[in-house]
Amino acid sequence: MATSTRISFDDYLRLPDDGRRYELNEGELLMVPSPAPQHNLIRQRIAMDLMQFVKARDLGIILEEMDFRLGPNTVLNPDIAYVTKETVVRIDLERSPIDGAPARAIEVISPRNRADETVKKVHQYLDAGSRSVWLVYRTLRLIEIHFRKDSIPQRRDIREPDRLTDSSVLPGFSISLPYIFDDQR
Repeated sequence: MATSTRISFDDYLRLPDDGRRYELNEGELLMVPSPAPQHNLIRQRIAMDLMQFVKARDLGIILEEMDFRLGPNTVLNPDIAYVTKETVVRIDLERSPIDGAPARAIEVISPRNRADETVKKVHQYLDAGSRSVWLVYRTLRLIEIHFRKDSIPQRRDIREPDRLTDSSVLPGFSISLPYIFDDQR
């Protein structure tokens, strides 16, 4: 039987810097294991292309593995986050977690991620104000884009050989799925 540690946001802020990564999910403290190298390579490919696109157009910033406070006792750490220029001017870049949700949260899904936890996170991001959430499935070579249209949750699947686009947040951005999932070293 698994045990659950429940703490407040203030207790979360007082956690020692022990080299581990944590999330606070509705008051439940979760240790986040370090990702495998392939996970990091996929994250880096997406982040690099997003960084180049966003920087060239002065649209905001791209952050990797940054804590976002989505609610009173919820702090999630997406693999990649896009923060708009308008939001950047309102946040303290010297402080973590960032209050509020990123415009786009991207999660690279690992085999150990549970479906129910992943779906819950998608809804938490969207409920907190994210305009879209990408779930990147390496083994399926698939990306799910989650968003709301007229307050109704929607999903769009992108599969190879298609290119990933998401005009709801970054019109004009496009990236090749074979490039994202390239298993060559």
